Formats: sequence, structure tokens, C-alpha cells
Amino acid sequence: MRLPPKIIEELDQWVKEGKFKSRSDAIKTIISLYEEREKTRSFLTMLKIRSEETEKHPETLIPLEES
Repeated sequence: MRLPPKIIEELDQWVKEGKFKSRSDAIKTIISLYEEREKTRSFLTMLKIRSEETEKHPETLIPLEES
């Protein structure tokens, strides 16, 4: 993998500060966080679509029962 020198410097600084064990660890963590963010973004998009659908058709809502 090729990265610009500035990014490598930043990764090395994070390793030096103890935020990560190695460059590899930093990159794996960053990718995992990105994947999680994308899942969250997808979920929020689905919620927005569902909210719009229920505004148009409130009769499709299932009432919540009190416990």
C-alpha cells in the first residue's frame, strides 16, 4: 500500500504517542472505524426512508402496547 509521506508521518506520530502498536494496527483500526461508520450511515438512511414512508402512510404503524 502506498501512502503520501504526510499520512505516514501522522501514523508514525500516533504510534509514537502510543495510540497504536504499529502502522499496521493504525490502518486496520481506521478501516474498521470507516466500515462501522458506513454501516451506521446506511442504517440512518434506512430509518429516514422508513420515517418518510410512515408519514405518508401512518395506518401501517403497529401500535406499541404498554407493559
